[in-house]
Amino acid sequence: MSYTAALAVVTIIFFTWGGLTSLNDVLIPHLKNVFQMNYTESMLIQSTFFGAYFLMSLPASKVVAMYGYKNSIVIGLIVAAIGAAMFFPAARLPSYPLFLSALFVLASGITLLQVSANPYISLLGDPAGAPSRLNLAQALNSLGTTVFPYVIGPLILAGAALSVDELAAKPVAEQIAYRAHEAASVQIPYMIIAAGLLLLAVFVYTMRIPSLAEATESADPVHHSFAEVLEQKHLFYGVIAIFLYVGAEVSIGSFLINYISAPEIGNMDHATASEHLPYYWGGAMVGRFIGAALLQRFDARRLLALFAVVAMVLLALTMLTQGTVSMWAVLAIGLFNSIMFPTIFTIAIERLGPMTSKASSLLIMGIVGGALIPLLQGVLSDRFGIQHSFVLPLACYAFIVWYGLSGSRIRAGQGQHANAQASGVMH
Repeated sequence: MSYTAALAVVTIIFFTWGGLTSLNDVLIPHLKNVFQMNYTESMLIQSTFFGAYFLMSLPASKVVAMYGYKNSIVIGLIVAAIGAAMFFPAARLPSYPLFLSALFVLASGITLLQVSANPYISLLGDPAGAPSRLNLAQALNSLGTTVFPYVIGPLILAGAALSVDELAAKPVAEQIAYRAHEAASVQIPYMIIAAGLLLLAVFVYTMRIPSLAEATESADPVHHSFAEVLEQKHLFYGVIAIFLYVGAEVSIGSFLINYISAPEIGNMDHATASEHLPYYWGGAMVGRFIGAALLQRFDARRLLALFAVVAMVLLALTMLTQGTVSMWAVLAIGLFNSIMFPTIFTIAIERLGPMTSKASSLLIMGIVGGALIPLLQGVLSDRFGIQHSFVLPLACYAFIVWYGLSGSRIRAGQGQHANAQASGVMH
């Protein structure tokens, strides 16, 4: 099969895992209502999902080394399908711990897809065209995060959510029946997803796309340790920046439905609020195309800092205003999130030569910020309210501003291996 056809297959996978990740923003308000949880408890959804990135990234790299890129993609799709299928028994009980277990398995499969599909797509065809291929894959990933909440979100949030007081006023038998009915709304969507993932796995397995097993190990003749790699300050601060950026992006998305449905903000039900999620994630997709053009003309570090400053301004408006202004301010942040991950990643691995492979692993593990920052914002929301809790992502963007202007600069005596080329990684 031609490299072009293989590229098309892999970009479909990018689209799929982007959509699956964004569905967490729909699950959070839904399961919060089903199990009558506070914000801290509901944020365990993101902690479980993104915690898998931290725990499973190194095992995933060993799978790739053993089986090659193509077979690892197939395995990742099968594992993700198993996780999606686990939603059926989790909803039937219903059991929040089982929901979290299903999410962890699903995220483990996506982690393997991340570890295998990102380098695979960069190795397909002419190396000079790798950045273009990665940009296309990132755009398709963002399209998935935009489409899935819009198409599948209303299926999960179809019913009218009852408040804690309204549910408490009902007899115990009706409370149990209500929770069972609400939990069951995730069964059909996730079983369809499981079937789709299995079909995609069969499709990839049967297609004659290059395995590229010979390129699964990156040479490091000096055998640098992770500690030695982290001595490169622009990488060390880059790992922190990735951690904070992913945490801020995921945290904002996690609170969107609950926030914009509030009476003083958007005054709408959860199903209607879920239809606004595509503006946040779709903004990231549009911003990637705009950012790609801007990065050809302007310094990447300065542009990163500028986008983070605008995100801070929008968060300030989110915290200080109400109604339409506050709602659209928080949704607009997605547009300025767009270039942050690939830009931080690129400048963090700049001029690292043979250390690039280990540096990339460390940056991917930084995605665990998506597990911890939303949980912390959940604690703040329970104590001070959602609107005030946005001070946490605001602080995250402040660090990114500093990283773009100062922390990403390569110090004297570091980054000696000039002009090292590393493939980008999508979150």
